[in-house]
Amino acid sequence: MRGFEKAKAYQHLDFDMPKRCTQHSAGYDIAIIEDIEIKPGEIKSGVTGLKVFMKDDEVLMLYPRSSLPRRYHLTIPNNVGIIDKDYYENQDNDGAVFVSLYNFGTETVYLLKGERVAQGIFQKYLVSPTEECVTNVRNGGFGSTGK
Repeated sequence: MRGFEKAKAYQHLDFDMPKRCTQHSAGYDIAIIEDIEIKPGEIKSGVTGLKVFMKDDEVLMLYPRSSLPRRYHLTIPNNVGIIDKDYYENQDNDGAVFVSLYNFGTETVYLLKGERVAQGIFQKYLVSPTEECVTNVRNGGFGSTGK
């Protein structure tokens, strides 16, 4: 199984869950659930209120919606966000997903609650049969594997 649910810290809020808008859409539209102001040259995290569950050999990849750069001069700073299976219910933040947004324009951008900023695509991935056994476990939330 794979899907989205509300992270514990956001269960009391009313917001739409991600959905595909057409039968052949690959991505689930993901919106922010709080207003956000992003100044030129600034990177801010948009709150989605979501956490994601998936199979062992899957990842959720977050891409900027195609309208984001054209309408707002915003993008995802590393071009794609990676949400691993073991991020779900981690000890730091319950697996709450945030979308990093970078303002490469010259004006401050104001996004309102409900603005769709990313599309999430579930993908299978492969591992090398020659890698050594990986026994590490996630020790936290956002960016924790580099600790």
